[in-house]
Amino acid sequence: MRRGAITMVCGTRPELIKLAPLIRRFGEDAAVVYTGQHYDRSMYSRIRQDIAEPGSFVELGLGGGRRGGQLGNAVAALDAHFAEEPPDVVIVQGDTTSALAGALAANANDVPLVHVEAGLRSYDRAMPEEHNRVAIDHLADLCCAPTQVNFTNLIAEGVAADRIQVTGNTVVEALEEALPGLDDSLRLITGLGLAADTYVLATVHRPENVDCRENLETILTELARLPLPVVLPLHPRTAKQVAAFGLDRLLTRLRVIEPQSYKDFLSLARWAAVLVSDSGGVQEEVSVLKRPVVVVRRSTERPEIEGTFGTLVPPGPRVRAEVLKWLDDVSGHRTRLAGIPSPYGTGSPSGLIEAAVRTMISDTRFASPTLEFQLVTEG
Repeated sequence: MRRGAITMVCGTRPELIKLAPLIRRFGEDAAVVYTGQHYDRSMYSRIRQDIAEPGSFVELGLGGGRRGGQLGNAVAALDAHFAEEPPDVVIVQGDTTSALAGALAANANDVPLVHVEAGLRSYDRAMPEEHNRVAIDHLADLCCAPTQVNFTNLIAEGVAADRIQVTGNTVVEALEEALPGLDDSLRLITGLGLAADTYVLATVHRPENVDCRENLETILTELARLPLPVVLPLHPRTAKQVAAFGLDRLLTRLRVIEPQSYKDFLSLARWAAVLVSDSGGVQEEVSVLKRPVVVVRRSTERPEIEGTFGTLVPPGPRVRAEVLKWLDDVSGHRTRLAGIPSPYGTGSPSGLIEAAVRTMISDTRFASPTLEFQLVTEG
């Protein structure tokens, strides 16, 4: 197989994290195209230094902007890149603008498309990500569904069963690879003046929460009312909106820190009494770390963790109320969660995906129309 035959398109920190196991597996066969959708250099560089080096890594440097313009620019840039360096297959992960751009550009160039983390559904049409993931799934030649729930979602929408494979989620491998040892992770929290089970870890970055002044103010206020210290790695988008809305005073009551490397964030999550987050990835990670999370969103595309590892609540007083429920018996909850398997699998999801992709590349269904015609006429 020629170098760079398998092209992975991504543009955000979570995509890089979750694609890391596949980058390691494909090695020199992998080409990564990073759009730059997440354009904060500190967040990006911390992740880049922790992932394996692919056969090639191209940065498009597109940066931010309005969603429509960002999507259009990314599709155009990827279309030009694929014309210059045609891939054998394109892999996209998740539901970002970059993932949709990669899917559209692959489709425009008649390149087979693989969607990693397919079949997730919130059924909330107000979420841009919901539109992205639905469109990508229906464009994809192979949908790698993390769970049976995701498989069922795809079948219900008419996606053919032979285009779907239940693989688990690569986040399981990415986390296990990145998670520091017990002593190292304890050293990190001790250095921050924290102790195990005595703090709350919070992340807030989704547009529905941070682009609405009322929601952002409510969430920060509820966090500040909690009886334990709240550690808040401040996402650049959130920091920008806090300043724009004049809410800086609310940060003084929280332990605000810089965005963390993936390893350091996992260390903080591992020893937190409870997490409060609007992140999709955190919902998956707590199921491996066996920690509880209060998910501050109006809907979630990861219902597998509800009622076990997580509780879904909208911005408001219930945020504090649900956190307090998890704090009523921290050690007891920890012991109970330790006995619950992660719904996102064990073992090697990336191995299943790799095998399926290599089979796809050799499958005659994806031969060019010209070649297929020659085979028929010569027969």
